[in-house]
Amino acid sequence: MTEETTTTAPAGEEEIREAMMDVVDPELGIDVVNLGLIYGVHVDEDNIATVDMTLTSAACPLTDVIEDQAKTATEGLVNELKINWVWMPPWGPDKITDDGREQLRALGFNV
Repeated sequence: MTEETTTTAPAGEEEIREAMMDVVDPELGIDVVNLGLIYGVHVDEDNIATVDMTLTSAACPLTDVIEDQAKTATEGLVNELKINWVWMPPWGPDKITDDGREQLRALGFNV
């Protein structure tokens, strides 16, 4: 087996979004991308990613859980992941993707 090495070229936004599909909202069981919780992704020249992200509620106590999942999901893709928690604009069901809606319907939610 060969050891994985960290890439020197910065990861792309789509790569980060794809990796973040492994980050699941613990309350809803749907990934943060399809829930529409990711507002933006920026990767600098040092391959440090900053993700602008919100939660379904500003009172959500699970930010640490989601940050840990996000760091694990992007490990090896970026040198470091920072989450910039943002609350404006507020999240709403209109931000959920079509795939996210299908997943929520499968769980019995009416969206």
